[in-house]
Amino acid sequence: MTTAAAGSPRTYQVRTYGCQMNVHDSERISGLLEQAGYVRAPQADDTPDVVVFNTCAVRENADNRLYGNLGHLRPVKDKHPGMQIAVGGCLAQKDRGEIVRKAPWVDVVFGTHNIGSLPVLLERARHNAAAEVEILESLDVFPSTLPTRRESTYAGWVSISVGCNNTCTFCIVPSLRGKEKDRRPGDILSEVRALVDEGVLEVTLLGQNVNSYGVEFGDRYAFGKLLRACGDIDGLERVRFTSPHPKDFTDDVIAAMTETPNVCHSLHMPLQSGSDDVLRAMRRSYRSERYLGIIEKVRAAMPDAAITTDIIVGFPGETEADFQRTLDVVREARFSSAFTFQYSKRPGTPAATMDGQLPKQVVQERYERLIATVEEITWAENKRLVGETVEVLVAVGEGRKDERTGRMSGRARDGRLVHFATEAPGGESLAGQIRPGDIVHTTITYAAPHHLNADGAPVAHRRTRAGDAAEAGRSPRTPGVLLGLPTLGAPPVAPAPAAGCATH
Repeated sequence: MTTAAAGSPRTYQVRTYGCQMNVHDSERISGLLEQAGYVRAPQADDTPDVVVFNTCAVRENADNRLYGNLGHLRPVKDKHPGMQIAVGGCLAQKDRGEIVRKAPWVDVVFGTHNIGSLPVLLERARHNAAAEVEILESLDVFPSTLPTRRESTYAGWVSISVGCNNTCTFCIVPSLRGKEKDRRPGDILSEVRALVDEGVLEVTLLGQNVNSYGVEFGDRYAFGKLLRACGDIDGLERVRFTSPHPKDFTDDVIAAMTETPNVCHSLHMPLQSGSDDVLRAMRRSYRSERYLGIIEKVRAAMPDAAITTDIIVGFPGETEADFQRTLDVVREARFSSAFTFQYSKRPGTPAATMDGQLPKQVVQERYERLIATVEEITWAENKRLVGETVEVLVAVGEGRKDERTGRMSGRARDGRLVHFATEAPGGESLAGQIRPGDIVHTTITYAAPHHLNADGAPVAHRRTRAGDAAEAGRSPRTPGVLLGLPTLGAPPVAPAPAAGCATH
């Protein structure tokens, strides 16, 4: 029976689609619901009292995926009176009341700017026995005022900005997340320190365009300064960030990465296309020469840097010559990995009405060639690490075959996925001693295009406070850090929404 017994707390599940921003938003949704008295349902429970879909609208199949999942839930809800379904995130912001029209069994629809309203909307829908749809056009305060239930004991997301001021012709996100709003540096650092106090070792700074951070308070070097400030936080071992935009990338960020020991030598910088003509049509305000120049500077300062990217194939008007130029840039940049996408037409974007929409078969064939080229390069780059000893932060859920192979998995400092053996030199298994959040040093013995293996015994193992927390079953819970926007006057302190998608 899904409805909670009298006096029992109601249970919930959050199902997340999309980027790191959505994952972090879901942590806030969980924190809000638990503050309101809900209890997380076990993963295997298919009849929780509340199911929240936190959606993405970047890809064309996002709509089909959501409505398909809602359709599967309808008979479940029919059999369990009192069950509620809520839909939030970018697709909710886009489709609004259309969601309830297509799926009238949905109870709550909330947008990207009012995550904090969810518990009230659920209660109101339950009381009125009617759907509640509430979509705000802009946020009032920064989302980190919301309580957060962190998913990891060892790594945490920290939003430094929300929204985006760019106008890329393929992207729907700015219209759903709004203009960029920057968070005060002191507030960001307070949240990072709070996470470190809970045992977190690694923090990823999130923003739609992290290196335009500071635009609201007039400091174009604010992001580099923020990275350096993170270097002064005792106990913070790794700092990552995503995603920068080539047009705003400045040399001081490279210097900060090089000179701040806990900032990882990994950089995710979207290329989207190697063709200047396509970049112009995408309204991306850089060209391939500028992009490769940044890569060259990063590698000169940090020869060990792992550089990853996003690439779109089949943008309207893309010719075979344009596509070949993308392959040329991929070969020259030598990415350690790439997120590759077939162009997806999104209604409401300028690209959706452009001439030169390409046939599916052309896009698919180019996509397959791109994948082959990327994997050839990533495999060659990974092979260069065979024989090297790397530091790995042990993770959960990274290796799908770990139980069968007797390995554990984690991420090296450069972000590469490493599967490592857990046998000590005498044949004794260390699996029970090494916990998620611990640090191991291990020597790479084999390279694949998307991961590295270390089949010998770990060279070293360091137990950490994050590992202690994992062993005790604790995950960091940060209360709403009282934040405001960097404007004059006393900022409001009401709860509000969370970060935008990292697709730029």
